[in-house]
Amino acid sequence: MSIGPAGHAARSVVRPTYETSRNAPMRTFLRTDDGVSIDSVYDPASAVYDGSRPPSRDLVFVMAHGFTGDVDRPHVRRVVAALTDYAPVVSFSFRGHGRSAGRTTVGDREVLDLAAAVAWARDLGHARVVTVGFSMGGSVVLRHAALHAGVDAVVSVSSPARWYYRGTAPMRRLHWLVTRPAGRLVGRYGFHTRIHHRDWDPVPLSPAEAVPKIAPTPLLIVHGDSDGYFPVDHPRMLADAAGGAAELWLEPGMGHAEHAADDVLLARIGDWATSRAG
Repeated sequence: MSIGPAGHAARSVVRPTYETSRNAPMRTFLRTDDGVSIDSVYDPASAVYDGSRPPSRDLVFVMAHGFTGDVDRPHVRRVVAALTDYAPVVSFSFRGHGRSAGRTTVGDREVLDLAAAVAWARDLGHARVVTVGFSMGGSVVLRHAALHAGVDAVVSVSSPARWYYRGTAPMRRLHWLVTRPAGRLVGRYGFHTRIHHRDWDPVPLSPAEAVPKIAPTPLLIVHGDSDGYFPVDHPRMLADAAGGAAELWLEPGMGHAEHAADDVLLARIGDWATSRAG
């Protein structure tokens, strides 16, 4: 679902000063390269406040949520809080979600939303950027890393490998939500997610097609072996497409995306990212 390809860079429209912005939370709206206003939040590292570990002076996480999430949802805030144990975090609501403008294209033009958030992280003075995405956001971080330069590591959690997958009941329900007028009404009023009515034209680069273009940037693929949306052939397909350039974690008993990522897993992701993004 798209009104065109998403392969060019976006810029943030705010440029706060480095020293005043790093030590306090901030919230602003960024404008993507195609003119969509994106609700975005910057959370400093928790160590700034409690002194439990030396704060990272140059690393930042940029977190991309799953479909129907937004920057204020409790499951998104929980992931942000876990990652701030390691470094500051930029989070945002994809277009059509939460207070952001526009309508979601379910993974296509959302690359421009992520590009604006990464640009903002750079504007804040961070030299190293790690993108972390979940489900739809997991596919977006893969496509962003393939289409844009400038991230230092990528973590994709619970991402599909290919488009139009309908092999599970949750994905059949999701396709009804996205493709049917009645489904889009349910999305708008039931899930507070505004879904674009147009089909993809052209069909965007798939996650599996994007993965070979990411190297030599470090890539971590995380997936639960009990994921109800995308079975384990999806992460294996992504890992195979990377040709040995990606690390694959198949997590026993884990379900889907942010809700299934416990604090232990998030800590392991934080450790991996801080070690690989150097």
